[in-house]
Amino acid sequence: MTWLITGGAGYIGAHVVRAMTEAGEQAVVYDDLSTGIAERVPEGVPLVVGSTLDAERVARTLADQDVTGVVHLAGKKQVGESVDLPLHYYRENVEGLRVLLEAVTTAGVPSFVFSSSAAVYGMPDVELVTEETPCVPMSPYGETKLAGEWLVRATGRATGLSTASLRYFNVAGAGAPELADVGVFNIVPMVFEKLTENAPPRIFGDDYATPDGTCVRDYIHVVDLAEAHVAAARALQTSPGRALTLNIGRGEGVSVREMIDRINAITGYDRPPTVHPRRPGDPARVVASADRITTELGWKAKHDVEDMIASAWEGWVRLHPGAARS
Repeated sequence: MTWLITGGAGYIGAHVVRAMTEAGEQAVVYDDLSTGIAERVPEGVPLVVGSTLDAERVARTLADQDVTGVVHLAGKKQVGESVDLPLHYYRENVEGLRVLLEAVTTAGVPSFVFSSSAAVYGMPDVELVTEETPCVPMSPYGETKLAGEWLVRATGRATGLSTASLRYFNVAGAGAPELADVGVFNIVPMVFEKLTENAPPRIFGDDYATPDGTCVRDYIHVVDLAEAHVAAARALQTSPGRALTLNIGRGEGVSVREMIDRINAITGYDRPPTVHPRRPGDPARVVASADRITTELGWKAKHDVEDMIASAWEGWVRLHPGAARS
């Protein structure tokens, strides 16, 4: 199999590329490099620079590289930005997917793995979020991911394309320092940034109905996430016509305050957080049930929160040497 990995120069994409190649699969990266970094692409893996909106370039890449499966990670992913730029998000995430699926089905590519998100669930009022939990997204970003799932599923039904939609929970960590997340949009790098600035980490709301009053989330190591993609890709390869929708999480909730405490301990800092007002739309608790992916694919997360923080910190210090504690 030759897998085209869109967004393969990004943080998650680069880990998927590495996992695929280490598993013996052939990979080709397709990325517009708007946020991706070309140096993340391993030597020997072709890199095609282009947008998923460019139908001609997508079709030519599928043909030239003899692609037999696609893992689609390219797209925009910032919740707050999506509120300000909904048309941009729908164009990039939904129209870009439509163009890609049209090229894939025209070329007769048999397998398609779609990068979705727990953002499709919105604010679920349940202890554990299963794949049957109603989807009520709270942002244009979440809406585009849910619309993407619908489009992928409908295309599979109509054409026989084997599909998997993977709903990521909170991704953290790094498989190697050079692959670490360079963005500051998620809790781990956000806390790192504050510590590096000699400023206190921030908690947004401590009056939620949770044990310590702060939001509870399910964190998944990016290496485990990448291996889930390999498992899904191989399942589609061996089961034509299959249609999967799977949560990717650990089934363990960690509060924001607990996360900050663990980050302080691992990094060697001792900086208590300050509490700020709640952010609109933040649910109190979002924790995955990961039972279905274990049943369907035999996959289970191997890394814990400490692994995520420690590996992410190595990457952060590589980019910010002054952050390391002596």
